[in-house]
Amino acid sequence: MTIRPRPPDPTPVPRGLPLRRRARQRTIAAALILASWFVGVGLLIRREFFRESATILAEAAMRLGPSTGYYVVEQNGWRVGYASIRIDTSSTGFEVTDFSTTDLQGAGEGRLATASSVVTLSRGFALKTFDVQVESAVAPLAISGRAVGDSAVLVMTQLPGQPADSQRIAVRGPVLLPSLIPTVAMLIRDPKVGKTVTITSFNPATMATQDLSLRFAAESLFSVVDSARFDSTMGRFVPALIDTVRAWNLVPSDGQGFSTWMDAQGRMVQSTQAGGITRTRIAYEIAFENWRRARGKSVGDLIEGTAIAAGVLPGREGPSRLHLRLSGTSLDGYDLQGERQRRVGNELTVTRESRAVMIADWSLASRNSGFRNRFASALTSEPLLQVTNPAIVSLAVRIAGNERDPRVVAERINAWVHDSLAKETASSVPNATQVLRSRRGDSNEHTQLFTALARAVGIPTQLTTGLVYVNGKFYYHAWPEIWLRDWVAVDPTFGQFPADAAHLRFVRGGLTRQGEFLRLVGTLRIEVLDAR
Repeated sequence: MTIRPRPPDPTPVPRGLPLRRRARQRTIAAALILASWFVGVGLLIRREFFRESATILAEAAMRLGPSTGYYVVEQNGWRVGYASIRIDTSSTGFEVTDFSTTDLQGAGEGRLATASSVVTLSRGFALKTFDVQVESAVAPLAISGRAVGDSAVLVMTQLPGQPADSQRIAVRGPVLLPSLIPTVAMLIRDPKVGKTVTITSFNPATMATQDLSLRFAAESLFSVVDSARFDSTMGRFVPALIDTVRAWNLVPSDGQGFSTWMDAQGRMVQSTQAGGITRTRIAYEIAFENWRRARGKSVGDLIEGTAIAAGVLPGREGPSRLHLRLSGTSLDGYDLQGERQRRVGNELTVTRESRAVMIADWSLASRNSGFRNRFASALTSEPLLQVTNPAIVSLAVRIAGNERDPRVVAERINAWVHDSLAKETASSVPNATQVLRSRRGDSNEHTQLFTALARAVGIPTQLTTGLVYVNGKFYYHAWPEIWLRDWVAVDPTFGQFPADAAHLRFVRGGLTRQGEFLRLVGTLRIEVLDAR
């Protein structure tokens, strides 16, 4: 057992931040939402976990009292804001309010944003309603919803200037949302290091679910500032009373994602999310007043933006081969190996596809059930990627015409998306049908619409996320891959078919996987060894 003191009001310490200038503003938007819902936006506990839910949850609910906690918010060592979590109780249920205000620097400008979630639950912890609001010039977003029994959640997403998007999502069993999951895990059973709890994760922003196992990884003591006094000499609040708090560490069993320390009363002591965002419980005056007094002082330029935001748009031709050295962080779990990419140790070589690979060994007219089953996940709709939407299907069929060569059809779709969408930064969650209506966006919007159109005519397509190397800098970028005789990278944003070798793929998959890229921000180092 160790004593883990925590500085009450950390002073920003500059660090090497090569990727912070090359990440994108949606990274901050995603991080804000993750910070607002500190275990990832929305978690649903599996029916198997609550086989005796009626009794166990009712008993746990009796032990949960009203409380309010205040937190210092930092990103990669920088003090960037404050947060609070309040639990109110009544005779009919609970209301959990999670609020954060964050002041980030991007492209030399201050980016003030607030994120809040209000969740109402029954006395048995079952979800009744939720409302999430992110107010920011970078990424305004509103998501609300309500539970329909224990079998579905109705979710409404509202983005500025666009029609509301609603979906009914099937779920399994009783529903709990983020702020109470670690709390319930603590109250429902005695915490013990090594125990594992399996849950199902649901993200209202992406409307996707996945199984998640949480493990009690450690037990420790924390020094928590309980109250503060004002020091006129220093011009800020300093600790007045420090309590020693025992806490247990809950982490995903696969070692990725968030990490949160909870006390015996089910209150968060400290949490860490992807992207280097941490919350640490502290006295209100130090969490809020010190941050408010310090606002306006530079905390570092955390983000430069995408290539589009930087006004960098390469032509249709780029390098055919790129050789790099990667360092600074673990590369395990990333999709760095395969097809155009070869990884040996910490060196990566990207080679643009040859003409032979660009010749399809199948036809749109000859697809059979075996082909469709093989590529089922790359042909079907996903949340916010509406492959069967009538407008999507109609446009895809019109672009394809009578052509049955998948390479030719994909190239037509690539050119149409490139020519039809205005190249503008976007900070909302990409939605294929809304992109089709707005006809604007950055790489995520281009990729989302291309993928929907290509899948609509039967071309297996997957989304990829990584970096693009342009004019000596790396920028966040997304692009699709299509199946011809192997997976081939194309880029509707830059109008490249195939994409040049300046594209470094790190993850494959939609929004549910793109968040994994956040773990690289501020840690990954890249050295270009050769480009030609």
